[in-house]
Amino acid sequence: MSMEGAAWSSLWGTMRSEKSNSGISKDTVRRTILFAKPYGRKLLLFVVLSVASAALAVATPVLAGQVVNAIVAKSAVDVVVRLAVLIAVVAVLDAGLSLMIRWISANLGEGVILDLRTSVFDHVQRMPIAFFTRTRTGALVSRLNNDVIGAQQAFSGTLSGIVSNSVQLILTLIVMLNTSWLVTLLALVLLPVFLLPARRFGSRLAGLRREGADLNADMSTQMTERFSAPGATLVKLFGRPAEESREFAARADRVREIGVRAAILQFVFFTALMLVSALALALVYGVGGTLAIGGALNAGDVVVLALLLTRLYAPLTALANARVDIMSALVSFDRVFEILDLKPLITEKAVTTPLQPGPVGIEFADVRFAYPSAQKVSLASLEDVAVLDTRGGEEVLHGISFRAEPGQTVALVGSSGAGKSTIAQLLSRLYDVDSGAVRIGGTDVRDLSFDGLRAAVGMVTQDGHLFHESIRSNLRLAKPDATDAQIWDVLHRARLEDFALALPDGLDTVVGERGYRLSGGERQRLTIARLLLVQPAVVILDEATAALDSTNEAAVQAALGEALAGRTAVVIAHRLSTIRSADLILVVEAGQIVERGTHDQLIGKGGRYAELHDTQFAQAVAAVVDAELPENG
Repeated sequence: MSMEGAAWSSLWGTMRSEKSNSGISKDTVRRTILFAKPYGRKLLLFVVLSVASAALAVATPVLAGQVVNAIVAKSAVDVVVRLAVLIAVVAVLDAGLSLMIRWISANLGEGVILDLRTSVFDHVQRMPIAFFTRTRTGALVSRLNNDVIGAQQAFSGTLSGIVSNSVQLILTLIVMLNTSWLVTLLALVLLPVFLLPARRFGSRLAGLRREGADLNADMSTQMTERFSAPGATLVKLFGRPAEESREFAARADRVREIGVRAAILQFVFFTALMLVSALALALVYGVGGTLAIGGALNAGDVVVLALLLTRLYAPLTALANARVDIMSALVSFDRVFEILDLKPLITEKAVTTPLQPGPVGIEFADVRFAYPSAQKVSLASLEDVAVLDTRGGEEVLHGISFRAEPGQTVALVGSSGAGKSTIAQLLSRLYDVDSGAVRIGGTDVRDLSFDGLRAAVGMVTQDGHLFHESIRSNLRLAKPDATDAQIWDVLHRARLEDFALALPDGLDTVVGERGYRLSGGERQRLTIARLLLVQPAVVILDEATAALDSTNEAAVQAALGEALAGRTAVVIAHRLSTIRSADLILVVEAGQIVERGTHDQLIGKGGRYAELHDTQFAQAVAAVVDAELPENG
């Protein structure tokens, strides 16, 4: 490592020190060691090669000193040539070792990144929906990127650095003390002058970097929110574009100022350290040269001491920051382990019960449920709060019981927040009941495999979410092996075939973020087509037409007719006109079923359903009357 490399190591080590000052438990250290176990042989080879490379780094200055001594002594030419060839051999060996070390380091580092990222990604996918409704997406992405890379440094950089620097320092000190203990001790006197500026400048740079990172995060958040289709629409309708631009420009200008100050600080820092390096070198030449003239040292010894100086300062500087490097890596591991330690609330049994093919009925048997509290599903660091919300755990469903025979349609109606969507989420097992049971075909959903449940239950929600991918990719999310013929078939049945044929790229047309390149009706019919690919035995429609106008609603209702044909269905509808023909209508209020029956039966009772029906009917009549009245004036 050169003096400049030592400067960078010292500078960045001190900049990272504040992040790594938090306490690290012994359990984190133990788990980190266990995590490294599969890489044991590579790590051992890595360490051995690093030791050999450190030894070669010390050998070159010694050989150079011997060359100088041979020249001064006017030795035979072949002696100088042999030493020169040996120096060349050492250089070639060092280059070869460096290449091997780099190859192993890259494999170790990338392997750790792969393992950590896939572990976190797979684990996060098993978390309940409550986890995603609470946490910030950016925080999760940061764990998968920044913290994973920080953990990787423990293997690819910190470990080898500690080993090689320790060996190099010991060998360098042995050679320098053996050459001249006086010059060596005098050179060490300047070491505090080398390290102390790094602490001061590193702390100041760390503050600037943190402020810059916060500002960049704010700009990223602003861009993410404002550049999405809903955000851009909101800004254009209600926002103040000029003020938005001023806020963004102010943050960007502050980042520019920070960049300039950081660049100046770095330049001053490196200039100061290079000056210290030059002073140390001057000391070696001055004192060593004086001793050499007096006969106490050979000229070659002075060269050896000068060349070994960087191999003394650089390892000392790096090892001074070794604790910081280790703690930084362990902090990253600890943050990754935080995610992995969150227990998924929905798990698959080791032995599952297969669902019989064909039409199936559904049953809710005295179901009680409370949404999990934040402590069970989230972390304060992922929510950007000091303390997690202590609310939650209150029961929202109180003894829900009903049955739907194979092929029947059950409709859920009631006020917003009554528990209708919660019932749908329990049927698709996005959550598990606290007591009672939800059964499909007589089998508790908790006894089914995840694959079996996903194949049996299909759901269409109000927003009709799509990924920023092609039509084909969005449909194959439901059935990865679906052929184009099958895709065109479901598009036809979802009343989208003509639309897709008219697109310039056909099935390869990208639908945009959240499907915003499509109209609401097209987006909703595409999600219905996706459901038709799976051909589930049970269909859940959660306000599937609530956000559509009458024209689009008619098209979607036609597509839904295809989706519901011969299947058991649970339909949540705000518009009561869409569920008049349901086999069973359940009126849900405050987490309880307060009425049940057919449309005609519930109208005849004159209860809550009749009240909802009359209110909607009156609103519809008023809208028609308003539309027919002549304009004033």
